[in-house]
Amino acid sequence: MTALAVAGASLRRMLRDRTALFFIVLLPVLVIAIIGTVVENPGGFRIGVLSGQPSGRSLAAALVEDLATVGPVRTLTDEETARTALRRGELDAVVLVPADLDTRLLSGDDLAIPVLAGGAESTQAAVRSAISAAVARHAERVQAAAFAARTTDSTIAEQLPRATALQQATPRIAVKTENVASGSDYLPLGFGYSAPTMLVLFVFINALAGGAAIVQTRQLGIHQRALAAPVRARTLLLGEGLCCLTFSLLQSALIIGTGSLLFGVAWGNLPAAIALVVTWALVGTGAGMLSGAVFKTPDQASAIGPVVGIAFAMLGGCMWPLEIVPDTVRTLGHATPHAWAVDAWITVLSRAGDITDIGTELAVLAGFALGMLVLASTVLQRRLSS
Repeated sequence: MTALAVAGASLRRMLRDRTALFFIVLLPVLVIAIIGTVVENPGGFRIGVLSGQPSGRSLAAALVEDLATVGPVRTLTDEETARTALRRGELDAVVLVPADLDTRLLSGDDLAIPVLAGGAESTQAAVRSAISAAVARHAERVQAAAFAARTTDSTIAEQLPRATALQQATPRIAVKTENVASGSDYLPLGFGYSAPTMLVLFVFINALAGGAAIVQTRQLGIHQRALAAPVRARTLLLGEGLCCLTFSLLQSALIIGTGSLLFGVAWGNLPAAIALVVTWALVGTGAGMLSGAVFKTPDQASAIGPVVGIAFAMLGGCMWPLEIVPDTVRTLGHATPHAWAVDAWITVLSRAGDITDIGTELAVLAGFALGMLVLASTVLQRRLSS
């Protein structure tokens, strides 16, 4: 019996478990979708606008269209609702469009548009600047129409369609921003953060839970019967290790494929991503082997293993970024392999890092994998020889 035969038999036994297939296939996709949606960047600032303004082709309606270039616009019913949404963090700013906006602008009067902003001071400054730019674009048309009305002895309302058409036809200079600070703390948003962190989470958890198959194999005496044949204990250990490694790689490939096809996740530099996936699969292999060596019953591995995996994931930044936790918690988190894996993914995805940029993280993860594999092999060797 070769190590490949052992690995194939163990892998088939693991994949026949329908409950395990739910945690391997469906649950990661659901969690990626939920977390990715919660932290997804909406593509701009979230703007609220009070309802009750004139609709159709009114100046107020045109202003709302201009504000939509800043970000998603949400129509509100009253000012109290707007302030509540700001306090809850549901909106970045609320524009209080005066009910008499059309009347005053068409008569040539000046008009102030109040803006309520929430969040940090830096966010308030940014959202006010963006809203000011949108209002300024709206004011361009009104001012151009007012100038034309004065010079042609007509009204602003008559000249406004021509001013609008000219503004749309006039080319504008586009200004784009790009993050060039490779050492910044910029974090990927939406699915770009949830997909790699869930890869780290589920590969480790399912590997720990998969150790139940090794425990079951021991309980059923399969290892002992195999040793009665001309099979060495190290062949069995190698076979179980190959099974865990294949299992972890399949789980990784599933999450990467799902993230790419369904959620449009870009996985960064290819050699760095491959090295990170393989190294983390080795960490999962060590965790699965250690679970199979330490636990005495399959129920223990299935129940305790995921709890340990979730605790490590919480400390390691899979549930929330370590940048938002105290320094003590961040330091404690790096006692787990998860924190190093998440750090590496952030470097690859957010800072365009290559394999040399994550060399330290890969070395640390390899150390975790080697340590768990050596410990698991030692314990399993003793159990097989006893």
